[in-house]
Formats: sequence, structure tokens, C-alpha cells
Amino acid sequence: MNNIKILCVIPSRIQSTRLPRKALLPIQGKPMVQWTYENASRCRTMTKVVVATDSLEIAEVITRCGGTVEMTDPQIPTGSDRAAVVAERYPEMDVIINLQGDEPFIKPQMLDELAQPFLKGDMPEMATLAYPLMPHEQLDPGVVKIVTDVKGNALYFSRSMIPYLRQQTEVPLYHHMGIYGFRRDFLMKYTKLPQTPLELAESLEQLRALEHGYRIRVCPTQHRTLEINTPEEYERAQEFEYAE
Repeated sequence: MNNIKILCVIPSRIQSTRLPRKALLPIQGKPMVQWTYENASRCRTMTKVVVATDSLEIAEVITRCGGTVEMTDPQIPTGSDRAAVVAERYPEMDVIINLQGDEPFIKPQMLDELAQPFLKGDMPEMATLAYPLMPHEQLDPGVVKIVTDVKGNALYFSRSMIPYLRQQTEVPLYHHMGIYGFRRDFLMKYTKLPQTPLELAESLEQLRALEHGYRIRVCPTQHRTLEINTPEEYERAQEFEYAE
């Protein structure tokens, strides 16, 4: 299945509630969105990488470093919706990866790991990344946890600690990363599915796919990044040591 074509879409909005204009904030001398684009572009399994934005300022940053930009409507509600709009413009692609612009330290190897189920011919409707959950993260509602079945498909995502460990036994516990791979045809369907009760209760849009009966393959990674949503995380990014 090496002829699979993969489009990596990086949705990047200019508005951000907790960290205004964060896509353009400098990290170690370079705008955040440029970090994300350049790191994704180094992944050889990506056929093409584009930044989807509603901002001419963000577009200028990306075109200046030789990147590709797709302008999108500022009223589009989510990153997945923005990725779907861009995917419509690339009908030749088989798989769409939705990589948020606030992941400046994404490693090419991580995108390789996310692409593996598709490249091997399994072609799940969706795939996502997760790394081992640390003990101090178990009760943090800002950390999304995953439990999987024996084949590596997600059973549930939650902000609460799952599972409840009544017996002391070895259970794989994962910290979810909000990076998704979609079969292109499913992405078009997914964004039209009605919202679901668990999705709304947990404020986790990936639960919509599970509640409608679709599979999400969980791809384990040992790599960790620093997603930037708050001023505190932005401060940490200035000292973050990025290594291949």
C-alpha cells in the first residue's frame, strides 16, 4: 500500500481565547505555526503539507518560508471541519491528517507512527496518537485518557481517570494527543454527523465517531511534545529542547 497519498492539514486560526494570536507568537525566534509546518514537512510519508487558515498574516508567514496555504472561512467551527474543507480541494488524497498549529514540536517520526495503519492497508476510519500516561496526570481533567481493546482500537476517551483500578493489575494507560488521521471519505462523513451526548458531556469531539459506531485506531508513541494553549505553556516552549 505504498501508493497511499497522505495530505497533512494544519488548521491555524488567528483568534485564540486563552493565548491571543498564538499562531504568530515567536518561539525561540520563529513563529509557532512555522515550527509546526516545517517539522511536519520533514516527514517523508506526507505527500503534501498545507496550512489552512483564515488569516492573511499566518498565510504570509507560511508562504515566506516556502509553504503552501489554503484560505478558509473564519466561521468554520473546528479544526476537523477546516481540514475537511481543504480535503475537498484534494480529491486525489487517500488519507487526511489533522495536525493542530499549536503543536510546534511535533516530530516527523510521530506522523510516521500515525500513518502506519493506513500504509499497511488496514485503513481504519480514524487513527490518533497516544503516549504512556504519567501518574501525576491521572486526575488532571486537562489530560484526555484512552482505553483500548486488544486490537488497539479506542473503547473510550475521557477527562476522568479510566479505567477504575479496583484490582492492581497491568493496564495500558494512555495520554491522548489531539492529532488525527482520517480516511478521506470518512472525514467527509464525520463532519456531517450530528453531535452526540458523550461528546457534549466531555467536550471531546472524537467521541462522536465512537458513539456513531466507527473505529478509532490508537497508535502508541514514546515521543512527547508540548502543545501550547496557555501563557504558562508558551513560557515553557522558550526553553523546550527539540530533538529529532
